Amino acid sequence: MFYTFCKNLLYVLYRFFFRLEVKGKHHVPQTGGVVLCANHISNFDPPTIGIALKRKVRFMAKAELFKVPVLGSIISALGAFPVKRGGVGKEAIKTAFQLLRSGEIMGIFPEGTRNMSGDVAAKKGAAMIALKSGAAVVPVSISGSYKLFGKVTVTYGPPIDMQDLLDAKDSDMLEQATERIMKHIYALIDSKSQEQ
Repeated sequence: MFYTFCKNLLYVLYRFFFRLEVKGKHHVPQTGGVVLCANHISNFDPPTIGIALKRKVRFMAKAELFKVPVLGSIISALGAFPVKRGGVGKEAIKTAFQLLRSGEIMGIFPEGTRNMSGDVAAKKGAAMIALKSGAAVVPVSISGSYKLFGKVTVTYGPPIDMQDLLDAKDSDMLEQATERIMKHIYALIDSKSQEQ
């Protein structure tokens, strides 16, 4: 109930203040584990990729945030789980696998940090979690400006076929999967920019 209330409230606020436009959400599977892989342009991004969907989207969040009074309780209630500073630890990965194998949705930013220029190398963690959990991988692009009454567009692409990579060596598989994920994300961004 609390998640639904917050999601609906944020959706109204994002639509009003950021003129949020949502495209392609029919590409997100209605059942089963799903990894939403998105580019990262702002701290406002996590709600952006989840508030328009009927299904609950879970995220990793910095462990320090859970120690902040009130905020920690809110993000826990919203489905976030902690990850320690300096990289994704075994506990966070284990939690991610459990969530995806039980049929939930996770939002991940492969670049690991905000990146407006597209020149930050993506990390292999998103690909590893997606491939080893067997979850569907849906590319998501976020474009536009979070300036007051600017416009933000979130676009969901078709799930990415990764089956041909499963027979590759682990290191090659993760590198190729990461490149494929980012290629699909930036193809969505390019198609959006061509519309404008």
